[in-house]
Amino acid sequence: MKFSLLALGSSEVLTIVNCMLLLFGGVAAFIIGMNMMGNNLENAAGKSMRRLMTKATKNRFLGVGTGAAVTAIVTSSSATTVMIVGFVNVGIMTLTQAASVIMGANIGTTVTAFISAISTTGAEFEVTALFAFVAFVGVLMSMLCKKDKIKRIGAILQGLGLIFIGMNVMSSSMSGLMAEYVIDGEVAVQNPIAQAVKDMFTAIGYGKDILTWEIIVLFLLGAALTGLVQSSAAITAIAISLASSGLISLPMAMFIILGTNVGTCVTALFSSLGASVNAKRTAIVHLLFNVIGSIIFIIPLAFTSGYIANFLNSAIPSISWQIAIFHMVFNLLTTAILLPFIKYLVKLACFLVPEKKSKEAAEEHGVLDKRLLKTPAIAVGQVRKELTHMGELAFKNYKLALDMLLNGDLSRVVEFASTEKNINDYNSFISSFLVKLSLQDLAENDEKKVSSFYHVASDVERIGDYAENIVEYATQMVEGEARFSDAAKAEILEMDGHITELYKCATKVFGELDASYIPAVEREEAATDDCCKQMQEAHLKRATENSCNPEAAAVYLQLAINMERIADHMHNVANSTKSYHPYN
Repeated sequence: MKFSLLALGSSEVLTIVNCMLLLFGGVAAFIIGMNMMGNNLENAAGKSMRRLMTKATKNRFLGVGTGAAVTAIVTSSSATTVMIVGFVNVGIMTLTQAASVIMGANIGTTVTAFISAISTTGAEFEVTALFAFVAFVGVLMSMLCKKDKIKRIGAILQGLGLIFIGMNVMSSSMSGLMAEYVIDGEVAVQNPIAQAVKDMFTAIGYGKDILTWEIIVLFLLGAALTGLVQSSAAITAIAISLASSGLISLPMAMFIILGTNVGTCVTALFSSLGASVNAKRTAIVHLLFNVIGSIIFIIPLAFTSGYIANFLNSAIPSISWQIAIFHMVFNLLTTAILLPFIKYLVKLACFLVPEKKSKEAAEEHGVLDKRLLKTPAIAVGQVRKELTHMGELAFKNYKLALDMLLNGDLSRVVEFASTEKNINDYNSFISSFLVKLSLQDLAENDEKKVSSFYHVASDVERIGDYAENIVEYATQMVEGEARFSDAAKAEILEMDGHITELYKCATKVFGELDASYIPAVEREEAATDDCCKQMQEAHLKRATENSCNPEAAAVYLQLAINMERIADHMHNVANSTKSYHPYN
């Protein structure tokens, strides 16, 4: 018997519309909950995640474990993979190291399937009610507590509660939508929507052996929906909700799950656009892993899905748990099979994404990857690394400028100008990145770091400017054929020795957050002040005795002031850490 939507009464239509709206609302709550919990866990554990990622470089098994752990924390394999693409792009990870972490991410994402299974199994009301209360507690913590750490914990609890609430809403809406009867006034009539949808899924394969074309339809459906929503966890949750309502069978859910594994690669592929060659290869490795894994299993499953379903039905009563377990076992087996072939996956990715010509490679290189903005705590650490490198360039130029001045050799002016341009580019790019980073959801201590980094970038850039002044003095000396006396050179080199030691200690304090070097920083900075005074006094004495060249004397006095100011800026860089890493 066929049913028409036109035959429905107003109350029936309203019931169906309400169910559809609740379904979409449930999906939204589920995704918002995952993002809220994942983002806040990610920010709270930023340093720990960075250390985990560093340890992951030791061997492939640690990489798999790290990928699984991080994904379980952020509840999204897409987020982890995007993070890894960013790491490869900025050089934190190699392509081979990233491949094992990606495999682990696919295992970690199965956690969300188990969360979905819990919320749709057994004492559903009690579980959802418990986590709804957890969300309420989280709201109170965020509203009433002023401490950043407590607020973050509150946001994590809110996200966890929303995941369960979203699943409950999805499950309830599907049950309402697929009810056999709907109420029209005081009369119960058969639900035509439920019958039509059931007929559609029956045509695809419910209640009979699934054919090849039906397998492909289910697989593509899972991949397309995941690519559209950019969340395999959300589509898996919907599949579990559909299965719990009796709308799809376990074998049908299996092929949808295989599709979600391929669809989740879309996010990583998008994130690699405009990135380095190795970052693109990382996204390709992710795609290859999931496509090859799906191909390996889709053919055997076509013949054995019914037997597997019968076995799971006899061992586990809940279809929600059956799907979650299948999802986990599939990813574990895929990882076990492909882990020994990581090098070949990497080689295939390198073949598919060949090296660019040196000019193209130089054009695409960026100091900081904007993808890191999705992981603010790690982005803050990367900015520190880049500022440290910027400081190395500035110090290198200072030493080069002083060498040209003392030796009267201007042959390396072009090299100096190139480095100075790099310093200015670094300053512009880092400053722009810090503006974007400051708009992210940062922990209180990270906010202090970002604020101090603006000043550090300015201090380092000023060191480069003073080095530029020294080159101008060198040019004046060469053009005027002037020379420093041996005594003047000895005084300049003495001050240079203190600046060099100050730079080393300041780098330890800022780059490694080693506060034990702060006393040395203070000592060397005070020594440069003393040297500047001594140089000024020596200059006056030689001027009184008419024992120095007027051209050299003028440069000498300006040089002393510039060197002392360079030391001041190095001192500022070291002391900037006190705002967020106090020295006791």
